Amino acid sequence: MSTTFEHPTYNYKVVRQFAIMTVVWGIIGMGLGVFIAAQLVWPELNFGLPWTSFGRLRPLHTNAVIFAFGGSALIATSYYVVQRTCQTRLISDGLAAFTFWGWQAVIVLAVITLPMGYTTSKEYAELEWPIDILITLVWVAYAIVFLGTIKQRKTSHIYVANWFYAAFILTVAVLHIVNSAEVPVGFMKSYSAYAGAIDAMAQWWYGHNAVGFLLTAGFLGMMYYFVPKQAERPIYSYRLSIVHFWALITTYMWAGAHHLHYTALPDWAQSLGMIMSIILLAPSWGGMINGMMTLSGAWHKLRTDPTLRFLVVALSFYGMSTFEGPMMAVKTVNALSHYTDWTIGHVHSGALGWVAMITIGSMYHLIPRLFGGQAMYSEKLIAVHFWLATIGTVLYITAMWVNGIMQGLMWRAVNADGTLMYTFVEALEASHPGYVVRWLGGCFFVAGMLLMAFNVYMTVKRSEREQAPVAQTA
Repeated sequence: MSTTFEHPTYNYKVVRQFAIMTVVWGIIGMGLGVFIAAQLVWPELNFGLPWTSFGRLRPLHTNAVIFAFGGSALIATSYYVVQRTCQTRLISDGLAAFTFWGWQAVIVLAVITLPMGYTTSKEYAELEWPIDILITLVWVAYAIVFLGTIKQRKTSHIYVANWFYAAFILTVAVLHIVNSAEVPVGFMKSYSAYAGAIDAMAQWWYGHNAVGFLLTAGFLGMMYYFVPKQAERPIYSYRLSIVHFWALITTYMWAGAHHLHYTALPDWAQSLGMIMSIILLAPSWGGMINGMMTLSGAWHKLRTDPTLRFLVVALSFYGMSTFEGPMMAVKTVNALSHYTDWTIGHVHSGALGWVAMITIGSMYHLIPRLFGGQAMYSEKLIAVHFWLATIGTVLYITAMWVNGIMQGLMWRAVNADGTLMYTFVEALEASHPGYVVRWLGGCFFVAGMLLMAFNVYMTVKRSEREQAPVAQTA
């Protein structure tokens, strides 16, 4: 198959591998999310076993959707975009192959170790030190392939998508190395090199910038290539893309402290995180507006192009979640939202609405081109997938918003004598209907991903049939 579909100039083999695994890991990671959402509705689904408990499966879910699904999508699209926009082949096929197999090995090791209870307990950085070393090796290889390809480009300028991809690659490398500084005390056990509030600050500097650079900058690179391509329009403003890029990467780095409001972190650090978060609204919306305005003169295409619908609705969710984030960073709002399901709703408006939808739209554009065709097997299935994903996302985030605000109000309600009006268990009981709706929303989203897998499979099989006579005559 690889020889049949190989491009004479570019290395599409590694792009195809990452693209297919994006769909596979998407189903696994999101399916796991639906399962642990069900555990919060029906606790019996923990099965009374340590390996299947919510506490062990939840970090596996976050690692699977962020690094397996999101990471595979970013590497697939960045390898494709850098070759197309630089008009040159990847600098090393061998290193590119190593990034694929190395990254899949990291994910498989996460699948094995996290349910076994091997964890650093750091959000989005739970994997223990031997796996951290493998991640570092794979990431260095990825940086060499991507940046080396840009260095040998045949074009005079570097297209803006590549700036975002490069920023994401370099920044995630720094974040991973600094936050994963740890002292090994056993084969799968280590202690952080930092202590107390400093450890918490290092963690949320990493945690928020994993969102800021992996889940925002990287996927903006995707947006800057695939939205203009699918809309068949040039990017609205190249100047705005440059201003947006520098403003975003300058500001995002300082916002992580807003995760630590009302904690032992010094008050000035909390306030600085809040201020930088509010400033962050401007560059975030700069990117959203640039993507949306690219459709000027092409809005009619939304009636007939469900792939473009995915990309545009993703931008809408990006605009919404990047307004909500700075608002939740304001201390008075955070006093209500902190530790509630509102935070979960906010995360998933970005994760499902922005990250997953921009990825799905990009894959629907990319996959037929990787397998020798110009269109997916079924446009109707893409349209059905779009509505399943949209309805699922809206159900999920609405349920969590309602739950979160209700929880925040119940927790702060006091009687005239100063005692709490509600127990924690009463707040949990009141949250139960919201958890049912959240689970239902997740089911919608995963059903859409299963349709996508079928559509991708049929697209590949059709392309193989069409290419077979050509290969025989050659």
